[in-house]
Amino acid sequence: MLGAIIGDIVGSRFEWDNIKSKEFGFFDRRCFFTDDSVMTLAVAKAILDCCGDPGRLPDQTVRCMQKIGRPYPDCGYGERFYGWIYSDDPKPYNSYGNGAGMRVSAVAWAARDLETCIAMSEAVTAVTHNHPEGIKGAEAIAVATYLALHGATKEEIRAQVRQRYYPLDFTLDEIRDDYAFNETCQETIPQAIEAFLESTDFEDAIRNAISIGGDSDTLAACTGAIAEAYYGIPESLRTRAKRYLDRRLLSVLESFEQAFPPKITE
Repeated sequence: MLGAIIGDIVGSRFEWDNIKSKEFGFFDRRCFFTDDSVMTLAVAKAILDCCGDPGRLPDQTVRCMQKIGRPYPDCGYGERFYGWIYSDDPKPYNSYGNGAGMRVSAVAWAARDLETCIAMSEAVTAVTHNHPEGIKGAEAIAVATYLALHGATKEEIRAQVRQRYYPLDFTLDEIRDDYAFNETCQETIPQAIEAFLESTDFEDAIRNAISIGGDSDTLAACTGAIAEAYYGIPESLRTRAKRYLDRRLLSVLESFEQAFPPKITE
């Protein structure tokens, strides 16, 4: 799950100032956490608060998103989500925005099997993004992350994504020059998955995602979720990333990682 947060933080300074290169400073004083990190941690807290009861997950997701998200009104919420998070009666709004994919990674760590992962993904997504493309985008990231975490090869992950979700009929080099900012699942999730599939390690995956431009923080968050599950995260990057989180958010991360230990590399 921290992989999504690292992708968000590193990508944050490029969201409105795209860079079409993999050569850039990774962590920077201009980096910051955005709504992607806040909502990733809100979903994680909802999973913890359910205590293994999946029937409680939708209601807990709403509660945790509002409780954890409301203290950060300027972290980058979209207009409709902003209205939802401060509503006294929040309802799903048929969205297929890429926010569905950036926040879902915790379910892959908590799910006992692939079918549970899929069900949990829909439970935490449909409270806002109940459009079929929103459900699909979140599920694609959750399933790819789950498969990566449980030993699938990149070839197996690619085959599953192609069979279930997206054709992945491009390379990053083919789209880099023309790829532009897009907030939909349809034009973010396949690119994020491809960025992972073409990577050589965790950091390279994040650099791949950011190098094509677009909605850099969200794209890199989605890529980082899968990359962490596949490669693990070097301790040095984990330590530096945590410095960007405040105590409130860091406590959620630590609680989740205590329940679902992370994969750490040298």
